[in-house]
Amino acid sequence: MKLLFLLLAGLSISSCVSNRDLVNFQPRDPVAFSPQEMVDREELTVQSEDLLRITVSSLNPEAAAPFNEIREDNQRVQSSGGQDGTLALELTTGYFVDVDGYLDFPVLGPIFVRGLTLEEVKREIVNRLANGYLKNPVVNIRFLNFKVTVLGEVNAPGLIRLSNKRVTVLEALGIAGDLTVYANRTNILVMREAEGERTFARLDLQNDDIFSSPFYYLEQNDVIYVEPIQARAVTVADPVQRIVRYVSASLSLISIVVALATR
Repeated sequence: MKLLFLLLAGLSISSCVSNRDLVNFQPRDPVAFSPQEMVDREELTVQSEDLLRITVSSLNPEAAAPFNEIREDNQRVQSSGGQDGTLALELTTGYFVDVDGYLDFPVLGPIFVRGLTLEEVKREIVNRLANGYLKNPVVNIRFLNFKVTVLGEVNAPGLIRLSNKRVTVLEALGIAGDLTVYANRTNILVMREAEGERTFARLDLQNDDIFSSPFYYLEQNDVIYVEPIQARAVTVADPVQRIVRYVSASLSLISIVVALATR
């Protein structure tokens, strides 16, 4: 009977995920090093092919109107309603940053914005507007293409559009439904493209070093891939092979039981 117990225990352990595999921020308790200084939290900068939404207002709405790009199809898109209609409306009212880093702003003309933060772009536009165009202009600006893609062992993989100017990898994983029990928390890949270069980084959620990584705070168009642990392979194996393996294991167990019973 001891042999039967060991065999059953071995089969059970081989098909389970350990508790250690599911716990993040090991081996130290995060409370032990709290508070911790926040690093690598610089403001996002505008890149080529970004899409910005910029609105201008002043005490005289008629004077500000020429500086707000309005397209003929906006009313039609807005009338479609729903999330899709809102998204389409935003995309049709955005200012595209060309490959040379310029956006073409009404009346003011081309403005170089690549490498600038949103606050710096806002300041540049306000200064130009105040120079003979508007009195006390108010400018609001934000990214329209701040999105990240989360793939792999999460409960809701896909493209995530974000409204914040800054988001962490933990927040993105949370929006994607959190990690599955088969996620490899020690080897999460982040891919980033900026200014013609592609960079990669591996993040370990079970190590507190993640908080000091330059990839902890995401940038627009980042891709996160959560790879599976080895136990995941058992759940996606070929059905025929899986049935054969289980039948073989069952027959072996039956044979051991019969052998032990006839002693």
